[in-house]
Amino acid sequence: MIKRITVLALTLAIGAFSVLAQDAQIRNLAAGQKYKVKGVITSQDDTSVIVKDSVGVETRVVIAPEASIKTKGGFFGGGDKVAYNQLVRGLYLEAEGRGDNSGALAATKIRFDKDDFRVSQSIDSRVAPAEARLTQAEENAKRVSGQIDELMAISNAARGGAKAAQETADAAIAGVNATNQRITAMDDYVVQSTATVNFRVNSAILSPEAKTSLDEVATAAMTMKGYTIEITGFASSEGSTARNKALSQRRAQAVIDYLVENHNVPLRRIGQSYGFGELQAVADNTTREGREQNRRVEVKLLVSRGLNQNVEVRSTNPDGNEE
Repeated sequence: MIKRITVLALTLAIGAFSVLAQDAQIRNLAAGQKYKVKGVITSQDDTSVIVKDSVGVETRVVIAPEASIKTKGGFFGGGDKVAYNQLVRGLYLEAEGRGDNSGALAATKIRFDKDDFRVSQSIDSRVAPAEARLTQAEENAKRVSGQIDELMAISNAARGGAKAAQETADAAIAGVNATNQRITAMDDYVVQSTATVNFRVNSAILSPEAKTSLDEVATAAMTMKGYTIEITGFASSEGSTARNKALSQRRAQAVIDYLVENHNVPLRRIGQSYGFGELQAVADNTTREGREQNRRVEVKLLVSRGLNQNVEVRSTNPDGNEE
């Protein structure tokens, strides 16, 4: 009962938000005139976002593929490039461009604070699964309702009596239970596969073999729904503890950069990475072979059991072969 009340409350909240979004007045910009818009992304589609400013006025911002999308630079200038599909609701941004023939802002420059970007990505990684869960629940509820109506019509037409009525009720209960079980499993993440990439001494540069392993991880991830990638870096015991920890963090970041830049993996799909330094060694640091094994990054592909039925847990050894 508590789960049903919670789902109902979330559904009503999202529904209310959608109604407000539909009723909001989107301003009409003059074609060809320069504009600079500041505000928060409230919704988005494949090519545009709706930005609400501090007084509640909304503007549709069309973002062309060639538009410059970056985080704001620091003391020395220069920000990080960001792909359009990495923008999420809740991000506060500044957009510059000219009005187009549809009354929207054709943006040529998008800028936002790096910390704001990280926070909005983190929030979206939690909100998106909840919305997907509600959508799935609504679809399942409609499907179960249709099955119940069909079974009741057959039962009444055939005048099957008490036995047919009981079978109809049992089928309905079974469908509702299956729906509830799948909703519960939405946040149940299991390891689908693992991979380990190794590094040279004092290096955070990916080898060709490491890149091949990461290509396989990214390819497998794109076939999954509701996946996340966990990345942890490690180092051997050579050097100081502080230096080894920093080196392990650089190695983990190198893996993240490769997945994002070469496979366009959304940042919301990458969990919080961590560098353990020389901790959690998998081999003896007193031997050369052991130290080679400890200079590594472990990559785990996790998937939602609720969105991926009958998932099979597989692992990959350091040589890149499935075990």
